[in-house]
Amino acid sequence: MTTETSSRSTPRVLLVGATSAMATALARRYAAAGARLVLLARNEAALAALATDLRVRGAAAVHVAPFDAADSAVPSAQVQRAWQAFGGLDVAVLAHGVMPAQADAADDTALALAAFDINARSYLALLNELAPRFEQQRRGVIGVIASPAGERGRASNYLYGCAKATLINLASGLRHRLHAAGVRVLLIQPGFVDTPMTAALPKSGPLWASPERVAAEMYAALSNPRRNGTLYTPWFWWPIMFIVRALPERLFLRCKL
Repeated sequence: MTTETSSRSTPRVLLVGATSAMATALARRYAAAGARLVLLARNEAALAALATDLRVRGAAAVHVAPFDAADSAVPSAQVQRAWQAFGGLDVAVLAHGVMPAQADAADDTALALAAFDINARSYLALLNELAPRFEQQRRGVIGVIASPAGERGRASNYLYGCAKATLINLASGLRHRLHAAGVRVLLIQPGFVDTPMTAALPKSGPLWASPERVAAEMYAALSNPRRNGTLYTPWFWWPIMFIVRALPERLFLRCKL
């Protein structure tokens, strides 16, 4: 991990999966605000390039460290180093993940389990390490990026969705636990976002959003001390998912979703 010194008056931000499209767009917003950033991701070359970009954009300091969400080891050391980099954190956002094709995962149990480990188990491990630190600090915000896919199982992506359902419940429980300590837990539910992870999907129609739009809404919600609970981004996913959740099972089973 690289080291730099800076004023303690700027926000201290941890981004896990920092080289993903949404996290990169979010990091650039924090950099423009002069934040101090800790970036974790698997690709060290991409991390180094992103760190250079963020310094140019105004980040007060940038620390980088490799993190592989597929590693089964408890990430205690990575979280401890990230926490110590600036003497605590004001914001932590978990934004890593994979999305194998449903058909591929359904035909390959090992692939399905590996994806679940990255999309759910690694989040649980990271949050279990972060939660007591935020709780003791008694302030800050944790952002957990999940997906509307976790709100109701659908034939087209239920294996991906089951991991996101885990995150929805995990964020809810953490929010309940940390509320008394003054720590917010924001569940972030992006809809269809035009990123490399969705490259195989057809991209047409008004439901698709850019990483920059989603990052702008995430940044606003994370920065708002009154904002807690769930952020649907773009906003129209809230009524869409309200309808999807409300459909009676007999009707839902006839839908092709």
